[in-house]
Amino acid sequence: MRLNHYDTKDCYDEYMLASGESRSEVVPIVKWIQELASGELQHHQEAAQQLLAAKNVTFRVGEEERVFPFDLIPRVIPAAQWRYLKQGLQQRVAALNLFCADIYHRQLIVKDGEIPQSIIDSAVNFIPECRGVKPPAGVWCHISGTDLVRDRHGIWYVLEDNLRVPSGVSYTMENRQVMKKLLPQLLSKLAIAPVDDYPQQLRKTLLNSTPDGVSEPNIAILTPGKQSSAYFEHAYLAKQMGVYLVEAKDIVLEDGYLHMHTDQGLQRVDVIYRRGGEKLFDSLKSGGNYPSGTAAIADLCHQGKLSVANALGTGVADDKVVYAYVPKMIRYYLGEEPILPNVPTYLCWQESDCQYVLEHLDELVVKSASEEGGHGMLIGTKATKSEREAFAKKIKSQPRSYIAQPIIKLSSIPTVFGDRLEGRHTDLRPYIIHQGEEIYVYPGGLTRVAMESGQLVVNSSQGGGSKDTWVQIN
Repeated sequence: MRLNHYDTKDCYDEYMLASGESRSEVVPIVKWIQELASGELQHHQEAAQQLLAAKNVTFRVGEEERVFPFDLIPRVIPAAQWRYLKQGLQQRVAALNLFCADIYHRQLIVKDGEIPQSIIDSAVNFIPECRGVKPPAGVWCHISGTDLVRDRHGIWYVLEDNLRVPSGVSYTMENRQVMKKLLPQLLSKLAIAPVDDYPQQLRKTLLNSTPDGVSEPNIAILTPGKQSSAYFEHAYLAKQMGVYLVEAKDIVLEDGYLHMHTDQGLQRVDVIYRRGGEKLFDSLKSGGNYPSGTAAIADLCHQGKLSVANALGTGVADDKVVYAYVPKMIRYYLGEEPILPNVPTYLCWQESDCQYVLEHLDELVVKSASEEGGHGMLIGTKATKSEREAFAKKIKSQPRSYIAQPIIKLSSIPTVFGDRLEGRHTDLRPYIIHQGEEIYVYPGGLTRVAMESGQLVVNSSQGGGSKDTWVQIN
């Protein structure tokens, strides 16, 4: 009934084939949907949102605190497909970790001509003070959130890398709790990988990052505070792992070590999981011995007195120009062909690419190299002539600051609107934890979904919602 007139809209749909038949992995879910009584789907959807509201599962947009939008219909990833994604993600993070280690030491990839020196030096989040830092176990990229999309043929692509401060994992755990409470009978129809061990895996990684000579480390999550859009997640993870949650005003440099104010008085910090950019350290009281708080933290890392996750400087790999070179990194550091492809990318700093971009602005999506959350972006097909002209001026004046890509018609997934289902575009953010000898890939990740018809930007800050992600075990 609810899927009889479902429109796949000429894109790859995660549930339905163009013929109107459902994909094999979702047959039990489609059957359950079809058997629901009138009004029951809407009732379940409203109950799910009420559960999240009761648990205060929120995110902040500006001054407004909102319950994180959740859609009842799960995304299902077959076991074989997940194995492919997992291998590709492990490969990518391994290469990015080696890149960060190299770029802050010998810079062999630059010397061998694989990446121009100017691209590294001009990256907004490249931190010269981190040259020579050797983090414990050689891990720079402790937690990664790699955004994946599928095109109209169902082919997976890496859309971008998030190494500095990837967020959203807490919502995946809360989404699963909602499904367990509301629809246990639906969950039981498929063998699905559990998702509740992320805090334990994260804690293991942070413990592995303990500086030498420290037997019982003090671990703290550093948050920008309640004004942060992801503060719910910061507090959630601190509670789940049993570690301190601190703000910049709570930390101080004293006696050559980083300390934090706690109920038990001043305590030394050994491992800090930062949930913000380097500006978080700007207000650090360092006694005037350093030009900035970041320089003070970098020096403590140099001395082996502190470990930071993700390591300072990893943001260089979040740069969307650097992203274009990740396939080269994989070949250079690992001697392998990339498993997961990048989206084809035009680099506006290259004259020929720039000329093509300027001539085809109405066909491309243009992105700022250093902005996040869907900001600093132009979707050519939806922009007005004046908007394209204004963006062209930006590109001409700062070509290093922009990349362009063909517009990918993202895959769609059934989404609840009242008592009916409509297809909405979606992406996937898996979470990868580098534990030194092993790279753990959290099963599934955050499926984000646009709530407006035709919308290609799925970020929560742009009005997107989320779904539970079900990875089949076999």
